[in-house]
Amino acid sequence: MKTLLVPLQNIPMMTATLAVALDIARRSGAYIEGFPLRFGIPQYAAAELATGILLDSYQVKSEAELNDMRNFFEAFMLKHVVPRATAGSNPPCFGWLENAPEGEDFIGSYGRAFDLIVMARSDVDAAGPHRRAIESALFESGRPVLLAPSNAPRSVATNIMIHWNGSTEQARANAFAMPLLRLAERVSVLTVVGGQAVPGPSAGQIARQLQYNGIAASLISVELEGRETGEAVLDAARAHGCDLLIKGAFTRTRLRQMIFGGATSYIMEHADIPVLMAH
Repeated sequence: MKTLLVPLQNIPMMTATLAVALDIARRSGAYIEGFPLRFGIPQYAAAELATGILLDSYQVKSEAELNDMRNFFEAFMLKHVVPRATAGSNPPCFGWLENAPEGEDFIGSYGRAFDLIVMARSDVDAAGPHRRAIESALFESGRPVLLAPSNAPRSVATNIMIHWNGSTEQARANAFAMPLLRLAERVSVLTVVGGQAVPGPSAGQIARQLQYNGIAASLISVELEGRETGEAVLDAARAHGCDLLIKGAFTRTRLRQMIFGGATSYIMEHADIPVLMAH
């Protein structure tokens, strides 16, 4: 994972998100690029703004927020002795994307040019555009997305848990995570007995695959005990001191998860450790 993309927002979780990205960049020797994630204006609001002074006021505020995000990103990197990327610089280093367009869809297209997209996780109170930006990254970029919690852990990806549910999405997430799995000190493969799963290989077969890739993995099994699958997964990760969870995203459809709930949605909204997801 040599190239990391970090969409910047004016939200309190941004410091923790940058800390997680920096930890991964230092472990992997990566380039970090930031850009301002600015949500597009709904058409009805744009029509009202276009009537006069309000549009000028919006543009001034938007420009100020863009400058604030850039200054915050660059100050964080320089504070942590990460240099600007130049032709001769060695990673970790950073850059800033000028003139990124408005709209959460941009992250889904631009993210295809990076190895990993690092974002602040959603929560139950998150605005719709923030959730749509995460889903754009997951469904449109073809790349893994690392969701950072509100408080950055002391380390990232030293003790990794894989939530194995037999699915294609989880297999894809595992494959994307291989560079981090090889760097980890501990790796475990979790099975939630009675939880949401699909027919597929066993956790033991996944551990064997990892072993042939030079990764020693232990097997962990937990019961639901009245919990949702996502809650059981996070409890297990917490109990074993994990600092990264590998999770396939939306094995059940987004619509079904919106109506009935699901492990992906629960983990996106409640995880207190970094979570690497892929669809």
